[in-house]
Amino acid sequence: MDQLQLEHSTTKKITLRLIPFLFLCFTVSILDRVNIGFAALQMNKQLGFSDAVFGFGAGIFFFGYFLLEVPGSAIMMKVGARKWISRIMVTWAVIAVLTAFVKTPMQFYTVRFLLGIAEASFYPCMVFYLSNFYQTKHHAKAIAGFMVAIPGANALGAPLSTFLLGVHWLGLGGWQWMFIMEAIPAVILGVVCYFYLDDTIESVKWLNKDEKKWLIDITTKEKLEKQEVKHYTFLQALKDRDVLILSLGYFCWLVGYYGIIMFLPTISKGLTKATSLSTQSMGWILGLMYVCAMVAMILVGNHSDKKNERRWHVAACLTISAIAMIASSYVANASIIVSFVLLTIALCGAFGAFSPFWSIPPSFLTEAAAAGAIALVNSIGNLGGFFGPYIVGYIKDTTGSFNASMVFLGTLMIISSCIVVFLVKQSGKNLNKNVVQKLEKSC
Repeated sequence: MDQLQLEHSTTKKITLRLIPFLFLCFTVSILDRVNIGFAALQMNKQLGFSDAVFGFGAGIFFFGYFLLEVPGSAIMMKVGARKWISRIMVTWAVIAVLTAFVKTPMQFYTVRFLLGIAEASFYPCMVFYLSNFYQTKHHAKAIAGFMVAIPGANALGAPLSTFLLGVHWLGLGGWQWMFIMEAIPAVILGVVCYFYLDDTIESVKWLNKDEKKWLIDITTKEKLEKQEVKHYTFLQALKDRDVLILSLGYFCWLVGYYGIIMFLPTISKGLTKATSLSTQSMGWILGLMYVCAMVAMILVGNHSDKKNERRWHVAACLTISAIAMIASSYVANASIIVSFVLLTIALCGAFGAFSPFWSIPPSFLTEAAAAGAIALVNSIGNLGGFFGPYIVGYIKDTTGSFNASMVFLGTLMIISSCIVVFLVKQSGKNLNKNVVQKLEKSC
């Protein structure tokens, strides 16, 4: 078997073994994170929560996430991704169930904060884990393969959550059963994860001898090439200029992203108020919107790998998303259909930027340094998940509409695109061009 055939067969086996399972795990993660937006349709009225109270509670999840993201990734480097991911999933499932029994704003804030702590470092662990099993040139496709779980979870969660809102058993409301039922898969997958994943390439049993040797050789060569550019430890990577700037850009992006995601069910309910659409019908519409975002995510990831370029792909997606988001607020009263189309485009842009963005850190950092960088960028960026929903809720309570919020969120996403393009010096294309050429010759 020649090197090209060996690369193809090995990459295919890795993809079939890891991507579907990590996709399921990440789907459950996102579902348990954003189902709060659907719960708001019942919970806020039943418990007497204002939009500002809900926004603060939805967002404080990310403050807990921020505090434990980097320490959690450091622990993962010591105990291994397999054990750490398993622990994370079981813990967050237990806390997600507790959300069903909150009564006061303080209880709501506490449970959401603890959920963020429980889930902290889950995403960087998965990105780091995958980066160890794939060549650099396949990173964007690999990351997109499991990150389509983000829109996928919303596509599944929209009709599922709106269905569960109509369930009333044992004296519990639909929003309470939604939290309970959607937490069960996390426990199951968390246990399976412990036995299914392998910590290192050397320990896998699902590759043959030649495939395993080829994968070890090619990933080792890439690590050596990257060390010629930047050889950092975990802590040193946290001080890197590009890592800090990526963190700032990701923060601005996620303020806009979570600002719209958390309130999208409420915004959509407002748009359809004058129609005869039921809550469940609205759920199916939202599900279709997220299916479109899944397609966009895959297409952008494939194109980014094909062109071996990251920054401009991120910027283009975020700019399109921002323009559509702002435009949707101005046509809401004129046309519901056009408004939903624009919101769909906004979702496609916001989701499409993920895979090329997360291909940037592993393109210039290796092993522990990459894990530290991914954790820092993700933790600081996810603080945007705290500020976005809270600011949107505050503006809504103050102005009585979401229009000003959409302009604010769109502006921040445009700022994010400018930061990534004009301030980040490193990019997969510029950094790895010579590396890839050397590797191709050696293989």
